[in-house]
Amino acid sequence: MNEATRLPIAQRLRGLNRPLVAALTAVALVRPLFSIAGWSEALGKPLTPVILTLAITLTWILAVGLSRVREPLLTLVAAGVAYALATLVLSAVLSPLLTGKLQGPLAQPLAIVPLFLVNTAWGAFCGACAIGLRRTRGNRF
Repeated sequence: MNEATRLPIAQRLRGLNRPLVAALTAVALVRPLFSIAGWSEALGKPLTPVILTLAITLTWILAVGLSRVREPLLTLVAAGVAYALATLVLSAVLSPLLTGKLQGPLAQPLAIVPLFLVNTAWGAFCGACAIGLRRTRGNRF
């Protein structure tokens, strides 16, 4: 256990690389962008969303695993939570503009908790993989 993991979680969260979390969130927003723009349908569902998810996952793992970020797991969990929040807000704003009615998690409130749980778990999985990548490269954090 390194020195950073002994700090309280609030202090560790304040020390996260926020620009990196924002960049990782932006990368993940490519997936709903493809859906909104109709590219997922044009390129073929369900394969396109699966390929995009795999590409985003690989990007997250490599970006954090090959960097010197102090908190790889916490950084990617934060990215997963930020992505969930961004998709919640974007669906609330864009669905009435594009379809004329509210759609997405806010239209189905029971979907909000699973949205955050799944994306937090996704971030944790990517974080664990990033830690594994660092260890295989001989980097200790």
